[in-house]
Amino acid sequence: MIKETLSKIESAITKIEAAEGKEKEELVTLLRKLKDELATLPESNLDDARSIAHFTETAAHEATRANTSIERKNLSISGIAYSVKGFEVSHPELVEVTNEICMMLARMGI
Repeated sequence: MIKETLSKIESAITKIEAAEGKEKEELVTLLRKLKDELATLPESNLDDARSIAHFTETAAHEATRANTSIERKNLSISGIAYSVKGFEVSHPELVEVTNEICMMLARMGI
């Protein structure tokens, strides 16, 4: 399920019009790092990882909608931040990559 969600996120990133080619490439690279980090998670953390993936998918979806709502984008980004808090100590690389993705999307106005 996480792999499918990450594939959807990657697809949404390729559709982002606000990004230049270099930015899209960087987002895809960050997404690959996120995939690598998720692959190392123990089974006991997978539900929390699924929450992060779902919120990230929602944020990517909102970013690519033609008539997007700022409130929905902000809620989805807040959901990512809240979901990631539990991983700050046990999985710092996962948190770092997720934060980089969020910051990049924010810099792009998404």
